[in-house]
Amino acid sequence: MKPRGPLVKQIGSSGQLSLGKEFAGRTVLVDRPEPGVWVIKTAQTIPDDELWLHQPEAAARLDRAMASMAALPEDADLDALERHLGLQ
Repeated sequence: MKPRGPLVKQIGSSGQLSLGKEFAGRTVLVDRPEPGVWVIKTAQTIPDDELWLHQPEAAARLDRAMASMAALPEDADLDALERHLGLQ
């Protein structure tokens, strides 16, 4: 979408402002830095139960998991594992 200059819009009697069909159903952030000034930005929200996925620790663990899935499997040294576990 190309940036456009200022638009003149009329706020309806119910207090609503139409931004156009291209934004229908979108979530927006409305910032009011001072009276009479509104900054409207499109946004995406993250559900509370998925917020942990966006924390640095979880993101790092997911990155390591994805990298390990891409790595070729290695042959296991079962004798070394048994020694480590004290089974030999």
